Amino acid sequence: NVANLLFRLQKLKEMFISKFGSVPKFYVRAPGRVNLIGEHIDYCGYAVLPMAIEQDILIAVEPVKTQVVQLANTNSLYLDFSASVNNIQINKTKPQWHNYFLCGLKGIQEHFGLNNPTGMNCLLDGTIPPSSGLSSSSALVCCAGLVTLTANGKTLSKVELAEICTRSERYIGTEGGGMDQSISFLAEEGTAKLIEFSPLRATDVRLPSGAAFVIANSCVEMNKAATSHYNIRVMECRLATKLLSKSKGLDWRKTLRLHDVQTKLGVSLEEMLTIVEEVLHPEPYSTEEICKCLGISLEELRSQILSQNTQDVSSFKLYQRAKHVYSEAARVMEFKKVCSEAPANAIQLLGELMNQSYISCREMYECSCPELDRLVDICLQSGAIGSRLTGAGWGGCTVSMVPTDKLDAFLKNVKQAYYQTDVQRLALENNSLFATKPGRGALVFVEA
Repeated sequence: NVANLLFRLQKLKEMFISKFGSVPKFYVRAPGRVNLIGEHIDYCGYAVLPMAIEQDILIAVEPVKTQVVQLANTNSLYLDFSASVNNIQINKTKPQWHNYFLCGLKGIQEHFGLNNPTGMNCLLDGTIPPSSGLSSSSALVCCAGLVTLTANGKTLSKVELAEICTRSERYIGTEGGGMDQSISFLAEEGTAKLIEFSPLRATDVRLPSGAAFVIANSCVEMNKAATSHYNIRVMECRLATKLLSKSKGLDWRKTLRLHDVQTKLGVSLEEMLTIVEEVLHPEPYSTEEICKCLGISLEELRSQILSQNTQDVSSFKLYQRAKHVYSEAARVMEFKKVCSEAPANAIQLLGELMNQSYISCREMYECSCPELDRLVDICLQSGAIGSRLTGAGWGGCTVSMVPTDKLDAFLKNVKQAYYQTDVQRLALENNSLFATKPGRGALVFVEA
């Protein structure tokens, strides 16, 4: 919505002037995203299918002569921060908002080996609900990367920017796969994207007309950098990769992701699911059993395979996680196929895939929570054809596909059944339930 954006830019400019006593030179915008299907498979090497949403992070910027970066936020809950651009320290133990900005800043500095980076005054405004699984933190990292790039007079392609921002978000301890950063830069208005990895590429996916995508926030916050759930799942997938590789006589030490196992064996996703049934057992694996299967010591497991933040985990579910990843990867390809072939019952087919994805996230990946389960239920009862959790899970949002002619009734029913029954949710309701269209990717606006 152009009018809304111009209004926000004007307001941001006025606040910037009153804060820093000068006029911003440029503005950078990076959108949040909703993942339509393909949850928790990007870090396993599989393609995902997100779209950018209209909610975004907007930053007003003035490059300055001093080598200091000063950060302020229009939301008074987020405190001001300043640091020397030559000495960026990122605190992994406290995922505060400014640390995500510093990730993007540091990523660009390191990529270009900038010895004397430009100082900056920055004022940030965000409309993505935080910790809601709509990628507010990655949008902030991407926005900061583009801010730093522009302030220092450098240029990069969108793909290079996405790759640098993916790597630099790891400074804060999130082992993400690159979906969020890629869609933030590569998104185009009116189309979702199939995003594939190594090499990174994005293909347009036209969504069927006659359906709206509605985001509903469970109002349970989940900050993935502050939780071990997310990183344990990454490890479980890595360990499943090692055990599957070893059982098939592959060089398991060099096989890192579930996708690599499929590629090296040259089999289909369906065949991979059969292999998972044959090789892995549904009961959790202890660290001792994993060491025995791989013929390594506990010391080697900890130093060579487990990440820093999963050293003290003693049992891992490998069968369930691998099963989810291979079946979800197949659903992504099926979703894209339905969109391109556009049969008469496309909306029904896509809804069914979204529902299957949700069941797998809940049962096999165990990344739902009671509130999300309740919300998905309400959405399906209120007329959604498909509904699922989106983002990391354990809180955050659902995305539902709703026939356009049922949209108003749907919004009214969900409001009544989920938000108006709870005082805290009611307070957040305006920012928590909205239909969205595929939006455009990150942009720089120069002050005229």
